[in-house]
Amino acid sequence: MDFSGLNKEQRLAVETLEGPVLILAGAGSGKTRALTYRVANLIEHGVQAWHILALTFTNKAAREMKDRTARLVGSAAAEDAWISTFHATCARILRRDIEKLGYQRSFAIYDTDDQQALLKEILKKLNIDSEYLQVRELQHQIDDAKNRLLSPDEWFAQSSRDYKASRVHDVMTEYEKRMRQLNALDFDDLLLKTLELLADHPPVLQYYQERFQYVLVDEYQDTNKAQYELVRLLTARSRNLCVVGDDDQSIYGWRGADIQNILDFEKDYPDAKVIRLEQNYRSTETILDAANQVIAHNTNRKDKHLWTQIGEGEKIRCYTANDERDEAAWIADTIHRMNREGESLGGMAVLYRTNAQSRVLEETFMRAGIPYMIFGGLKFYERREVKDLIAYLRVLVNPADDISLRRIINVPRRSIGDTTVEMLSEHAEQNEMPLYSAMADLPPALGSRPRKCVMDFFMMMTRLSALKDTQPLTEFIETVIRETGLRAQYEKDQSDEARARIENMEEFAGAVTEFAKMSEEPTLEAFLENVALVTDMDRADTSRDFVTLMTLHSAKGLEFRNVFIAGLEENIFPSFRSVDSQDRLEEERRLMYVGITRAQTRLFLSLARKRTLYNQEKWNRESRFLKEIPDRLMEEVGLNTRTAAFGHLPAARQGTPPRRGILSGRPNLPVARGEIGKPKLTLRGASLDSIPGVQKGFAPSKARAEQDSALEHLFSPGDRVLHRKFGAGVVRSIAGTGAAARIRILFTAYGEKEFALSIAPIVKLED
Repeated sequence: MDFSGLNKEQRLAVETLEGPVLILAGAGSGKTRALTYRVANLIEHGVQAWHILALTFTNKAAREMKDRTARLVGSAAAEDAWISTFHATCARILRRDIEKLGYQRSFAIYDTDDQQALLKEILKKLNIDSEYLQVRELQHQIDDAKNRLLSPDEWFAQSSRDYKASRVHDVMTEYEKRMRQLNALDFDDLLLKTLELLADHPPVLQYYQERFQYVLVDEYQDTNKAQYELVRLLTARSRNLCVVGDDDQSIYGWRGADIQNILDFEKDYPDAKVIRLEQNYRSTETILDAANQVIAHNTNRKDKHLWTQIGEGEKIRCYTANDERDEAAWIADTIHRMNREGESLGGMAVLYRTNAQSRVLEETFMRAGIPYMIFGGLKFYERREVKDLIAYLRVLVNPADDISLRRIINVPRRSIGDTTVEMLSEHAEQNEMPLYSAMADLPPALGSRPRKCVMDFFMMMTRLSALKDTQPLTEFIETVIRETGLRAQYEKDQSDEARARIENMEEFAGAVTEFAKMSEEPTLEAFLENVALVTDMDRADTSRDFVTLMTLHSAKGLEFRNVFIAGLEENIFPSFRSVDSQDRLEEERRLMYVGITRAQTRLFLSLARKRTLYNQEKWNRESRFLKEIPDRLMEEVGLNTRTAAFGHLPAARQGTPPRRGILSGRPNLPVARGEIGKPKLTLRGASLDSIPGVQKGFAPSKARAEQDSALEHLFSPGDRVLHRKFGAGVVRSIAGTGAAARIRILFTAYGEKEFALSIAPIVKLED
């Protein structure tokens, strides 16, 4: 195998095949390349592919590793290796042996919406006010308990043990009971039930320990306790465990990831070989220098220092805005300028700490005509019509799935109302049967019309169930869409929304066709499992020509030529929840590190003196993370500098006091012609006395008429201008003459405004 494309450290990682290995892979250091070559090298050294297990966190990462390995050693040689996500691997193990735990192999995998629907039912059954115990809070408590491998009783023992905790415990207990009755698992259960299976059934554990002689784990810093225990069990005999990760990119503590798993690896395996990948192939020296300087302020980390041969690159631009709209306008204006100079919109991303920050950005981008995509929005498989179709399929695979059945029993409308469903549910509960079975054994009290409607639905589902195992998968999906009336209900409606829903069902059918072509096991059960395990990270697409808007958490693993990080103020980033906790603050700093290292060529940072968020106006200090970036790497752009806005800038960054006066006493823009992202002033360099319209209000009256006339000729429709308060805009029209002249300007952030031309505090910008 040719290793000439690997650097020295990557090659060491690839060639160290036996025993525990920790690969500390910094951002952009080629870890996927090293992992792939390592799998290929194992096969080249005679290890049978079916002895190899590689665990990832996203389907995208798994596919990439599979494809690269196949290119290196051939598809046939790599075919039997298990390269998949933790959850997909666990689902595969459970499909084989979950009956040992009292479940059926046809178990459903519940997503967040399914969990919430079940919890609402439980709250109603237990007569608990949903305001007292909110569904999202309960979901978090259940997830947290499972992440820590705690049963409901163990969770309660570690809680405050007050009345509210006892009610949460009641919900948890009922949730576990109902999930078993429904033959359903949530995402955390996939891990927990696999651990339970391996721990309680030694022959099963032995089988997988002997099968997986070599285990590799990607993004090890993101593993939680359950994943840690799973890996520990599987490698207890062979001890051939290779983990790859970066403690500086551990940003998911809030959802159970435990940074100590990677920090303590050498304690768990004292004979471990530690290899550091520090050469970065993504970013410029300036960007990496900033990242290194910021993360160095953390104490709970393994020492590493990213470096690159790419070159120094441009300085980091920092803009201080008046408010969040001014900030968004500057970002939009900079994007427009870069796009005009040849930069692809697909290579640009705007990152922010919280989802709520996207609203003003979206409004501004729409007004500015910038195409964008919100990453982390409504996923395809979460759309109503798609979830309806999936619910039908899940009931056909797992008739015990009451949650899915409740969703579709009256979709499309077939006169089966809530009262009928409740009667069926009570009948099912009294007779200890699933809701589906109750449709075949109807309660005597059910009226004749609802009885007929339920029986018609039941007979339709019975017919479809019989076709499930006889028709090819793609044909069966079309049959379900047609026979259930899902498509027909929208065909009656000629609205754009209805057409979009039909198109989504057609897209779903296309996804089934694609799955059937690529899958070794093109069954309905396998397809539903594949859908359930799709993660938001698998939807990343930087190839299309739109700007990506996303939270910093969502950006992990991605890269863009040009990156904006917005909202760099205390209590925004770092968040107000973290500033009083050292551990949380360090995770916030790691999040900043992740954000910085997404940038390949240019990095733009912005903050606002005043920001309205969650309907509250706040005046926050600049982020400590911004102050941790050295002066030599930064360049202030815009009318407001942080010196003027916040008054606590280091003296070294303040520089020479700028000439004042052009915009109501504000400093001139420190602009250099031709530099990307900085407006260019037509009037730059002119003295105060020689600029028409700037000294307006101070000129002698005998010169006023001449100056008003000069102003009318200075501006024309289509000109780009800068206003001291409203930021960048485009002149729409000029009306009137002399002192009565009026100018209308469309501002990116604030819409259209009209001013008296003689007193408008505006400056013309060059294109």
